[in-house]
Amino acid sequence: MKNLKTIIYAIVFIVVAALGQQIISLSMNNQAVKQDYSDINNIKYGLFSINQWKEKLSEIINAEVSNLDLSENKGQIKPMVEAQLNQLIDGVNQKMKDKNKKSVKGKIKQAFINTFVNVKDIKEGIPQYADEIIKLMEKPKTKKKLKGMIQDKVNTYFENTFEEQDLSLIDAIVQRTGAADMEGAKIKLNESIAAAHKHIFILTWIILALGLGIFVTAGFSKSLPSHQYIILVMILFVLLIAGVTVPMIDLEAKISEMSFVLFDHDVKFLNQVLYFQTKSVLDVFWIMITHPDIQMKIVGILMVVFSVVFPVTKLISSVVYYFNHWKARDNKIIQFFVLKSGKWSMTDVMIIAIFMAY
Repeated sequence: MKNLKTIIYAIVFIVVAALGQQIISLSMNNQAVKQDYSDINNIKYGLFSINQWKEKLSEIINAEVSNLDLSENKGQIKPMVEAQLNQLIDGVNQKMKDKNKKSVKGKIKQAFINTFVNVKDIKEGIPQYADEIIKLMEKPKTKKKLKGMIQDKVNTYFENTFEEQDLSLIDAIVQRTGAADMEGAKIKLNESIAAAHKHIFILTWIILALGLGIFVTAGFSKSLPSHQYIILVMILFVLLIAGVTVPMIDLEAKISEMSFVLFDHDVKFLNQVLYFQTKSVLDVFWIMITHPDIQMKIVGILMVVFSVVFPVTKLISSVVYYFNHWKARDNKIIQFFVLKSGKWSMTDVMIIAIFMAY
């Protein structure tokens, strides 16, 4: 019976170790994917990018030009055409006067024009001229040419309006995801993160259930053989390694949505990331210890002492205490770690370290 129980303990340990390794691997990979997602959604490539604004506005203006209907706006267009015709007639008349007054022949010509041509009579026909021009503009062929001219002008303007932006990082992310463009990469990254979260969540509950089950079983045992005790300690080591290795917190500041309506078209910028960091306990320790300020180094050392050194020392001390090697049960240090160190909480130092690191 004891041998069977030991075999079960060993199998559980192997499964827990395998699951722990898988959780660490998935978490590290998901950490990189989250960083890619943060980079590709960074506000400098979206809301703060002239190129993105140019693309959105270009689509709206081209759509408006394509839907341009002169007949619906005839009441607004006609006064403008009339004003231009009036200005054109005055301009032509003035140019002719300026040119003709420079010579005798010109003066005679101007006198003839003044006698037989009445500019006021010409201007009275401006409304009819405007109607004819608008009719010409409403013809399908003319309308097509007009739209083409406007779109060419708009496209030329946008081609000359751009921002020199290094997109090598975005190109690398798009290539890694195998997407066709930036938007496709965002979708794939989001799906990958969601799938990884679900997978890690399931594996975490499995490993916790196995660990809890094995410890409950051990708690109901009258006596625990040494090899079974060692297996329990090894399971705790696996959980500790996983705990300090996988990312423990994601800190993100972003604009979830900024939208407005322009010419009946929605202009939206979604998930504009301002700041993002995801770190494990060891990552936070490394940030703190490599910081030039001495107070940051001290907090980093305290954090790793309470979150890594203390738990490891406690586990090792418990093994030594269990086997009573070198009369370990009489040793004050061993007694402290096994019997008294449980009240030493790392929570306060951990919270301070996390906030200082970020």
